[in-house]
Formats: sequence, C-alpha cells, structure tokens
Amino acid sequence: MNKGRLEAFSDGVLAIIITIMVLEIKVPHGTDWEALRPLLPVFLSYVLSFIYIGIYWNNHHHMLHSTGKVNGAILWANLHLLFWLSLIPFTTGWMGENSFAPAAAALYGLVLLFCSIAYWILEQTIVRKNGKDSLLSKAIGNDLKGKISPLLYLVGIALSFWNSLAANAVYVLVAFLWLIPDRRIEKAYEQAQ
Repeated sequence: MNKGRLEAFSDGVLAIIITIMVLEIKVPHGTDWEALRPLLPVFLSYVLSFIYIGIYWNNHHHMLHSTGKVNGAILWANLHLLFWLSLIPFTTGWMGENSFAPAAAALYGLVLLFCSIAYWILEQTIVRKNGKDSLLSKAIGNDLKGKISPLLYLVGIALSFWNSLAANAVYVLVAFLWLIPDRRIEKAYEQAQ
C-alpha cells in the first residue's frame, strides 16, 4: 500500500486543525491596545497549541519518511492519532476563553496525553509492519522523550486542579522537549544511505 495518500490526508487534517484554531481568535471591538488585553489568554493558548501541532506534524513527517510499507492497521492507528489531534482546537478554545481555568487546563492535558499515546500506538504499528530491523525501529530505540512525556502530562493534569498556570508550565516544558524534530530518525536515515 502506498504511504503517499496517508501523508497527504494527514497533512490536510493538520492544516485544517490549525485553521480552526486561528478562527477561534475573535477580532476585538475596541480600537486601542487595551482592547487586545482580554485576548491574551486566547492568544497564548493558541501559540502553545500551534507549537504542539507543528511538533506532531514534524515528527509525523519524519516517521512516515522512514516507513517503507503501510497497511490497514497503520491507517487506523493514524486516524486514531488524528482524532485526538482534532480535539486540540476545542480544548485550546475552552482554555483560552476561560483564562486557563483548572478544568479546562486538565482537559487540555488529557487530550495531549491521549495524543502522545496515539502517536506511540502509530509508531509501534509501523514498527510491527516494517520489522524490528526497520529504519524507524532502529531510530526510536529507547525513546526516552516518548516515555517521559506522558508522565509529565499526568503531572500537568494533576497540577491543574491546584495551580493551572503550573500545569500549563508543564505542558510548555513538554513542548520544548519536542520542539526540535526527532533527530534520531534523520540520523538513522543518513546512516542507511
């Protein structure tokens, strides 16, 4: 099965997700700088979510670039990931509109947690199809960041009920961990050449 359609579909869904998020930022009715102040939480939540979608797009691209074969299980695992990513605009909007309220911050973290689990499932499904000697399998190796991230999301979710800004700081920390695309796949690909 050709992976080109999978990549194109995923790219389209991610582009739509970003578009939906930016459309949630409403134009203020005032004409001075003070009119922008109420939009600050909305804008900050948008920036964080935009970075997350960018991280997923980058790493998804690298992962599929290293994939030789796809099958139905990979297609469904990819749809599972896209489902959770598609919830990010909703949680972003809720969190931003309510100034990072505890329940909104917890739900945001929960969606990020399920995104990371879905990404791991997709990664493992690809490895199962392409084999333990595949480029992706060699590249991910121990995957320390992939194991730490869900734990940090759980910390953020728990913190959100005590201090939602601290919870969001944890979500920002995880984003910084992943901001640089996963170089392991690039290195493994270069070594295979």
